[in-house]
Amino acid sequence: KKENGLYRNILDSDIEEFYKKLSFELTNDQKNEIKEIVSDMNSPKRMNRLLQGDVGCGKTIVAIIAMYLNKISGYQSALMAPTEILATQHYQNVKKLLGDSVNVELLVGSFTKKEKMRIYEDLESGKIDIIIGTHALIQNDVNYANLGLVVTDEQHRFGVNQRENLKNKGIMPDVLYMSATPIPRTF
Repeated sequence: KKENGLYRNILDSDIEEFYKKLSFELTNDQKNEIKEIVSDMNSPKRMNRLLQGDVGCGKTIVAIIAMYLNKISGYQSALMAPTEILATQHYQNVKKLLGDSVNVELLVGSFTKKEKMRIYEDLESGKIDIIIGTHALIQNDVNYANLGLVVTDEQHRFGVNQRENLKNKGIMPDVLYMSATPIPRTF
């Protein structure tokens, strides 16, 4: 709450317009979480939020909507997953849901150097709106034009330094951690 965040002015009409494009109805819990995330994103303070729920409860759609709203606010998003399989699944889901309205790319360690170099250039120039990948997103060669939202899936599978490294790739991006594993509280 002490760190300043990025300026956004996400309107209710932006959210409602996105909902109309969906082929399914979101749950009330998903809608409430999106409302809270939007409130955090519109706030002058940096968001640092954990989205926790059972496998299959719909955390990913909440993150996709947050990344879309971040994009229409003029910022890039990065979603980091612990495995290439999960990163690829997320990439396919985002492409399917957002279509051509958003430039989405996948970046994983198994890509050739030529593929990686093209993505690095497109990220740094701002051509890519949403990048989805593995630890490849936090390599030294990866630079973002205007990273505004960092989403980490299965956040417990990354070390503190890895999560911090991605978060520090932008100028005070908002952060959304997703986990199906209950995180014990420390007192």
